Amino acid sequence: MNQNEEKQKHAGREKMHLLLQFLKPVLPFFAAALVFSMLNTVFNSLTPQVVKMTVDSILGEEPLPIPQQVLSGLGLSAIFEQPISALLLAACAVLIVAALSGICSYLSRMGIAKGSEGFVKALRDRLFSHIQKLPFAWHSQHQTGEIIQRCTSDVEVVRNFVCNQLVEVFRTVFLVALSMGIMFSMNVRISLIALGFIPLIVLYSAFFYSRIAKRFRTADEAEGVLSSTVQENLTGVRVVRAFGRESFEIKRFDEKNERFANLWIHLGKLLSAYWGIGDLMTGLQILAVIVFGVLETVNGTLTLGGFLAIVSYNSTLIWPVRGLGRILSEMSKAGVSIDRIAYILKAEEEQDPPEALEPPMDRDIRFEHVHFAYEGVQPVLQDIDFTIPAGSTFAILGATGSGKSTLVHLLDRLYDLPPESGRITIGGIDISKIRRDYLRRNIGLVLQEPFLFSRTIQENIRAPRPGAPLEEARRAARIACVDDAIEEFPEGYDTIVGERGVTLSGGQKQRVAIARMLMQKAPIMVFDDSLSAVDAETDAQIRAALHRQLGRSTVILISHRITTLMQADQILVLDNGRIADRGTHEELIARPGIYRTIYEIQMSSDDRALLEEGGDSRGV
Repeated sequence: MNQNEEKQKHAGREKMHLLLQFLKPVLPFFAAALVFSMLNTVFNSLTPQVVKMTVDSILGEEPLPIPQQVLSGLGLSAIFEQPISALLLAACAVLIVAALSGICSYLSRMGIAKGSEGFVKALRDRLFSHIQKLPFAWHSQHQTGEIIQRCTSDVEVVRNFVCNQLVEVFRTVFLVALSMGIMFSMNVRISLIALGFIPLIVLYSAFFYSRIAKRFRTADEAEGVLSSTVQENLTGVRVVRAFGRESFEIKRFDEKNERFANLWIHLGKLLSAYWGIGDLMTGLQILAVIVFGVLETVNGTLTLGGFLAIVSYNSTLIWPVRGLGRILSEMSKAGVSIDRIAYILKAEEEQDPPEALEPPMDRDIRFEHVHFAYEGVQPVLQDIDFTIPAGSTFAILGATGSGKSTLVHLLDRLYDLPPESGRITIGGIDISKIRRDYLRRNIGLVLQEPFLFSRTIQENIRAPRPGAPLEEARRAARIACVDDAIEEFPEGYDTIVGERGVTLSGGQKQRVAIARMLMQKAPIMVFDDSLSAVDAETDAQIRAALHRQLGRSTVILISHRITTLMQADQILVLDNGRIADRGTHEELIARPGIYRTIYEIQMSSDDRALLEEGGDSRGV
């Protein structure tokens, strides 16, 4: 066995192992569905025998296939002596068989329904739970639309195959074995002719299976790209409108949609050839069985009833065998979809060491010679070394791309520091040894572009503590200077925030996000340029209110606005990922440097007046 074959076998075992994880709890339902499906097949196979007996023995002169002793024991001898009574009995037999077949079909479908929904629910639950635990770095490398497509359409493809087509495979194999067994007992020569076509159809289907798999994978990936394009456009619809990019976005979508359509057209051509040739092969099989069946009947080696029964059994075989070929083609789709789902499930979750700690968080924060670079990007931080004393207000200033937000992401362990890249400690304890959920619960974070859920305003504010009283949420809103704005809405705190917060202005979203963070009551609070969308006066009011309420919380401020930073206990200036300067506001403007340059640019007369009026807004 060569290396490629070994890889394929290993991949097949992995797929089977993945499916069995979710199938085990619902296997009894599928087993019951399979049993009732086979019983349905058995009952259906009885109808041609009733027809054969009717034609040969009731209408014809062939002896009954049922022994006379059995008929006498059942009290049916007299009935079969009267043709009309015998025909009525045969009709009743057909009705009884059809009723039993219908009952089995119903029970089989019920078993499949319960098993399939249990299977797909477990798979979706596992996918969603796993995605929640994947590192932020993984999410930043994958498009949302593609992830959604894997969790929806790919899951549906797998569900359809496992819960419908896989059961159909077992039923088809049983049907072929049962029907061919009955046919061979009636006429070996015709049965051999019918049987000879089955391997041809299966081999022909296997050939197309290998071709279809490659094209379906390409088409499935194109669907993920198309979904991502739509998701990105809908998310940024306001930007599209604001910059008049409708034509550009339509053209961009048309290009991806055209490629997706062309891929499916090529796939459709392949499937059309598959079904067309398949129709020819099954047509030849039917023709061969009828021709040789007529010859056998004329020669007297097969009764007319036997001929009708064999034709019926052969017709019963045609579509399941054709369906077997279709299932093989669908298997290619399912295999691709399983691989795409497995890709997500194989992604490594965030893990804490067994001895992870939950130390006090109201301690000094220390960055010790930190170096960091995103994958495939030039170093973002280089030899960053500073200390944030507990309870102090620490400000960070720097140009776009200087590494300000990266510092926050590292502190919150959205990204982990690689080995030999320095370390970050809180109270002397490396944050890599602190439980992630505990660390993040104790670090309140407000981003420059806050995300709000499409729920009520009060639900958004109370997100860190859903059971908190409304009055506490209102108090947080007052500190964030957004309570008055909320009360102006007709529904007040029960106002539904649109998708991504479109109901609110940029400043209102930021202030709601600040209120939400205050509900967290974290000893460390980070404001990542989170006041950029409010005017300078509101900025000063919020900072004054926060300073009165936060007490001795450690506050980290990131901003481009000097008035937001100048009252901090310590200001750090970053330039191209390095520390360019540090000190208090008075120290930094006293010497030439980046800080003083920015200060002189920003300090208009309005800013100076605001500073004189709100100069006591110390701390935040």
